[in-house]
Amino acid sequence: MSDSEDDKKEEAGLKSLNAMEGNEVLVILDLANLETVKTKKGEFQLLNCDDHISLLSKNNKDPAKYRPDIVHQEIMAVLDSPLNKAGKCRLLVHTEKNVLFEINPKTRIPRTFKRFSGLMVQLLHRLKIRSNDGKDTLLKVVKNPISRHIPAGAVCYGFSQKGTLYSPTVFSERLPDDKPIVLVLGAMAAGSISANDHPYMTEMISLSEYPLSGVTAINRLMGSIENRWGII
Repeated sequence: MSDSEDDKKEEAGLKSLNAMEGNEVLVILDLANLETVKTKKGEFQLLNCDDHISLLSKNNKDPAKYRPDIVHQEIMAVLDSPLNKAGKCRLLVHTEKNVLFEINPKTRIPRTFKRFSGLMVQLLHRLKIRSNDGKDTLLKVVKNPISRHIPAGAVCYGFSQKGTLYSPTVFSERLPDDKPIVLVLGAMAAGSISANDHPYMTEMISLSEYPLSGVTAINRLMGSIENRWGII
């Protein structure tokens, strides 16, 4: 396949994101820690606090921040949800290094962190991953900024403990039925996303009076939307 044909396919994928309708959700996992490092053996690995603590300390980097396992768990939570299996969900990941990539809703993400790490290294260096038969693009790096991929007329919610507190049920009842919905959640070890970094944000939301892990927030959020839309 030629590069021009490839570009046309990628552009078609972007149009499908921008053409989302009501009762569809775009999930954006923001500030994910996904960074590669070249080892002494000459191979690239996904930088993380367990395997590269000496390297991180040597370079005066806080190992606690290097947690790519967080976005791994969050990606699986989104893709495993009935909402995604019902064809109502799209997924973008934005890294701390400002790399933005889309994940095909039908992608089977590796369950073990080691295999996930290998997949992310391939993606960050090759910019796209195809299925074994070559027919489908499973993951692909897309152009920034994020706002380029926000569907027209969408309502966008960010999630942080500093946001307005709603129970998941009450929040889902407030969602419009006739507009695409964008949900932005953090994928980092500490801190929270900010509305200042997302000018398209409609409102910042908190789903609990207690701090929640990203996976817990995603599960509560997806479950409430599934109940609202009758997805079992």
